[in-house]
This record gives sequence, structure tokens and C-alpha cells, in this order.
Amino acid sequence: MPDEEAQRTKGRLDGKVAFVTGAAGGLGHSHVRRLAEEGADLVVVDICRSIDTVPYAQSTPEELSEAVETVRGLGRRVVAREADVRDRAALQEAYDAGLDAFGRIDVVVANAGIAPLLVEDRVQAWHDAIDVNLTGTFHTVEVAIPSMIEAGQGGSIVIVSSTAGLVGIGGASNGGLGYAASKHGVVGLMRSYANNLARHSIRVNSVHPTGVATRMVADPAMAEFVAQDPMLSEGAPNALPVDTIEAVDVSHAVLWLASDEARYVTGVTLPVDAGFINRR
Repeated sequence: MPDEEAQRTKGRLDGKVAFVTGAAGGLGHSHVRRLAEEGADLVVVDICRSIDTVPYAQSTPEELSEAVETVRGLGRRVVAREADVRDRAALQEAYDAGLDAFGRIDVVVANAGIAPLLVEDRVQAWHDAIDVNLTGTFHTVEVAIPSMIEAGQGGSIVIVSSTAGLVGIGGASNGGLGYAASKHGVVGLMRSYANNLARHSIRVNSVHPTGVATRMVADPAMAEFVAQDPMLSEGAPNALPVDTIEAVDVSHAVLWLASDEARYVTGVTLPVDAGFINRR
């Protein structure tokens, strides 16, 4: 009798392992689910605590556990760690735990990010945005590069940016400026890594969502943020007739870039934005 594994429909990421940061939150959990649905085993990381300058509720240990159960419920294996992407040593330890368990990492999704918008106009909000969104992305890619190169099997690195990484939105607060600067900054990282790693057949791309229907966007602080930026508050934000998209819409793009269907796609800034950027 054929075993259960042989009977399972082949997925686009069968036999691959993905490392995902910010994995417990709405967007990250969606990525984890979508990658597992397509056959990937997962190494998942999240800070699982609040950052003082961020107004909306952040992920919890319970939500990281829920992400783990999602992966297991789909018949895939998972390693989970609580780690702050600002702490390179802790992130390396989490990555190495996954490498020890699975023997390889094929896909990296640098998803962890914050939006310290309009709580108070504090300089710390700038530093937190840069440290998490930009330096945290740098750490995420750097801890993965050596093993991916050594394996000699290529791979895919996907950086989750924002429409704020391609156009000048975010307002004049320290946090808003930090958010826009960090999301633009990861595009520079992506383009440099795409060139640096191409000879190893490691592809690097970024994804740029418009507003996504997650806890962050639903928070009253986000409504205040939108109201103070004319580029966001005057008229409908997107060309298509939707105010926000769903997390899975972004995850579909992440999956495609991670898969062999995009095997010759690198150095690309991919909007998933319902036409937001085209209207600017």
C-alpha cells in the first residue's frame, strides 16, 4: 500500500525548508501557512513581545505556538524560536537550530517589521524602525548566507517591504520617516544581495504590499497615521476598488518568488498593491 507521503499531492516547495521571521503575526503566519501548504518544512522566529514605540498589539508566544500547530496540522515539520531580529546572535542561534534539524535552508523570508507611527513623535521611534526593519533584515540575510552558499543548491531570499519602500509616504513624524527610510533601505539591500549572490544561484527579491487587513492596519493609530498624510487620506488609496488586501495575497507572491516558477527572477521589487503605486 503506498505510503501517505507518496499519496500527497506534490507542492511547489516539496523537499525545501523555509526560514521565516516575524512568523507569529498576521502576515507572517499567513506566509508560514502558505509555504507549508506547498510542502515546505519551516523554521519560524518571532520576538513575541511588545516594543515600546509600537502602538498596536504585537505577537505573543501563544500566537507563535499557533503558527507551529498550523505547520504540523499540514503535515510538515517545524522548528520555532523566540528571537529578536535586532539580536544577531539570537537570530543565528535560531537559524542554526533549524539547520541542525533539517540539514538545509532553501528559502529565507525576511518578514519581521514594525510601524511605530504617531504614538508620540519620539526619536526612539526612528531608531526602532531602522533597527527592526532594516538592520533586522540585514541580520536575517547574513545569518543564512554561509549555509546557503555552502550547500551549493541556490535558493531564494524574499524581503517583505511595503509600498512605503517605493514612494514617499509615511508623514513627518520620527516613526513615519523611519518606516519609509527602512522600507526604502531594504530595497537597496535586496538589489545588492541579488548581485552579490547571483553567482551562487541565490535569488533575492522584495515584495511591496499596500495596506493589508491585519491587526496593525485595524488599529486606531493607523487611522490617525493615514489622516495626517494627504497622499493616503485624500481619495481612495488603491486603483482597484479595495481599501486593503488580504494577508494571503502577499503570501501568494512570497510563495511564487520562493518557488522554482520564479527561478530566473532576481533583483525585482514586486508590488502587491491593488494599483497603489501606479496612482502616485
